[in-house]
Amino acid sequence: VLQLFKTLHRTRQRVFKNDTRALEAARIKINEEFKSNKSETSPKKIEELIKIASDVELLLRTSVIQAIHTDHNTLKLVPRRELLIENVPYCDAPTQK
Repeated sequence: VLQLFKTLHRTRQRVFKNDTRALEAARIKINEEFKSNKSETSPKKIEELIKIASDVELLLRTSVIQAIHTDHNTLKLVPRRELLIENVPYCDAPTQK
């Protein structure tokens, strides 16, 4: 549980880098969730909470992209290196070889 707590905070720092408001909001939310469940004793409930926290960490790490307002109607996306994947075209009906 402690390792997952630390992993969530490390992920938060990477995902929301240079965004103090988002960093603080995520820090508060992570700490609140862990504090509210620290007295949980049911192994089944603990496993369920660990699964939820792991899913949240994965979602943050793989799906969140920062955007910066550069103009009135313009956003600049700041993807992290681990989010950049090979761009392979998708085809609904592939041709047979």
